[in-house]
Amino acid sequence: MSSDLTKSDAGATPEQPVEKSAVPAAVVDPRLLVREQGFKGYWTDFTRRMRGGELGSLPVVLGLIVIAVVFQLQTSSFLSAGSLANIGVYTSGLGIMAVGIVFVLLLGEIDLSVGSVAGVGAAVWAVLSVTNGLNDWLSVLLAVVCGLLIGALHGFFFAKIGVPAFVVTLAGFLGWSGLQIWMMGKEGSINTPDDSVVAYLTGYYFEDKAAAYGLALVAVLAYAGSLLMDTRRRKAAGLPSRPLSEVGLRTAAVAVIAFVVAYVLNEPAGARGLPLALVLFLAVLVIADFVVRRTSYGRQIFAVGGNAEAARRAGINVDKIRITVFAISGMLAAFGGLFIASLSGGATKNLGAGNTLMNVIAAAVIGGTSLFGGRGKIWSALLGMLVIQSIQQGLNLLGMASEIQYMITGAVLLAAVVIDSVSRRTQKTAGRT
Repeated sequence: MSSDLTKSDAGATPEQPVEKSAVPAAVVDPRLLVREQGFKGYWTDFTRRMRGGELGSLPVVLGLIVIAVVFQLQTSSFLSAGSLANIGVYTSGLGIMAVGIVFVLLLGEIDLSVGSVAGVGAAVWAVLSVTNGLNDWLSVLLAVVCGLLIGALHGFFFAKIGVPAFVVTLAGFLGWSGLQIWMMGKEGSINTPDDSVVAYLTGYYFEDKAAAYGLALVAVLAYAGSLLMDTRRRKAAGLPSRPLSEVGLRTAAVAVIAFVVAYVLNEPAGARGLPLALVLFLAVLVIADFVVRRTSYGRQIFAVGGNAEAARRAGINVDKIRITVFAISGMLAAFGGLFIASLSGGATKNLGAGNTLMNVIAAAVIGGTSLFGGRGKIWSALLGMLVIQSIQQGLNLLGMASEIQYMITGAVLLAAVVIDSVSRRTQKTAGRT
């Protein structure tokens, strides 16, 4: 090293030469480095998350296992093909509505109108298709669009006028319920024709065994492909990525679950095959999950839910995000209402009333979506509805009264909110919020 350089650097001595200045190396998040340490690193990261209150979907998965074991011990028919098919079918309509609620909860808001919007959607379809003879497919489309417009209207009053979402959707709940009753007329109900599109939503089963196994194979290949693509993108960007051993293990776990479900739906005596309702629900989940996790729009939803003012200063159109999110909630509520009409045999003036709203919101929260905004996954709708419907199915098999189901579901919902609150407090204490 030259003497000029040594003299120019204060505090330097011949025994401790000063290195030439260089650009600081980029700092990598230590949490990403676990992927380079194999399974040991993931175990370390898992324990760190547990201590920090980042429980994720673990409580729900454990809860589902406990529910399955308890009811299977009480009645051997709980895990039968017919029982699982019923859970899948009855989960679909409310589950689709719960996906819309997850979008709204990610904003840190609430939508109390989904039950009445579901009723309006079913009423629009019934009046147009059954009463007035309009094309069935077009009637279904118009019913879904009607829900989308209703949701957008709620979002407009919330985002542009400044009315709290709670008040707007509560007013919508009352107003759209009145519109639903008016549309249904004096009789109050319109039966679903056996050959209609809506009747097929929950009444059609793919009896060919290849359908269930084929869907399982497609799901496994798509999941493996997404993991490999993510690994490839990370390597190309110079970021730590999942080892191939982990990709293989994750894929194997998904394959076991998918093919076991396909086998149960196909093979045992009395099995009817793959329900169309379950296929449609899974399609909604996949599309919504892609939108939330893989698009800039989805990242903006999380940003607005985390801190709306910070998102606005970052250049995000907060009003547009809020309006479109409520539009999505309304659209999926109307679509879910068609499933409810299919199950109940027609559109009625009471469709969407009762415990519909409670079950939809409870499913999203029980599944792991935070009530405080900015945290959650679309798959929460599936997990939460599986918990609720499994409890209801098990209690029905045991002959329990409906009031017992309400009490147990309420207790599970309270437990989910308590876990979320404790988790947030633990993360705040650990400095991870």
